[in-house]
Amino acid sequence: MFKHAIIVGASAGIGAALAKQLGMAGCAVALVARRGDEIEQLAAEINTTAKQPLARAYQHDVLNVDEVEGLFQEITRDIGGLDLIVFAAGVMPTVAPDEYNIQKDALILDVNVRGAFAWLNEAARRFERVKRGTIVGISSIAGDRGRRGNPAYCTSKAALNTYLESLRNRIARFGVKVVVAKPGFVDTDMTKGLPGLFWLITAQRAAELILKAAKRGKKTAYIPARWRFVGLVIRFFPSFIFRRLNI
Repeated sequence: MFKHAIIVGASAGIGAALAKQLGMAGCAVALVARRGDEIEQLAAEINTTAKQPLARAYQHDVLNVDEVEGLFQEITRDIGGLDLIVFAAGVMPTVAPDEYNIQKDALILDVNVRGAFAWLNEAARRFERVKRGTIVGISSIAGDRGRRGNPAYCTSKAALNTYLESLRNRIARFGVKVVVAKPGFVDTDMTKGLPGLFWLITAQRAAELILKAAKRGKKTAYIPARWRFVGLVIRFFPSFIFRRLNI
């Protein structure tokens, strides 16, 4: 069982659900997010339910990577250590089929990739030193192939997948676990109004499955597991066929 955790991107969706479930299990959890009011409210809710001060809120925008080193050290002191870090922050702005917008592309890459690097590098450094710990990156089934709908988002998740694999190859020998979580469609603010959703699950269910994978130290976890077959099929479609699919 995890005793000390950081959730980056804890204000809503999967991140908030993870924080609640960890708090219910008695874990001291740091909630990190840009929306300070929301994580303060969530921390109060967790502490009321747990009947002890387990959750702490830290307002931080992952675009501000220069803050991460100091904030990471502050958090680990405040919560008494670190067993688990989850990078759940992410953005996916709407992109029109004929839109090529470098501002949106840069935002996606800065939040989904650069932000992850900043936080997870710090965790890797600490975990390598203490020779234990679990790192979880929330990726997506979208990172398995270059889809037409949002090129930058797919690229960001593919980059995150490769980064996490590289990190695992670097620090597994020190007893550190690195888990890539690849959810399918999850009912969150990010997916609201999107067409063609199927096998939709709640953020709570996604969080349950992610924590289960983290406890087992699974290298790659499709959330839920049936997406593994979809990912396998998609990866092996020849390019000329995949190009014609409206996905």
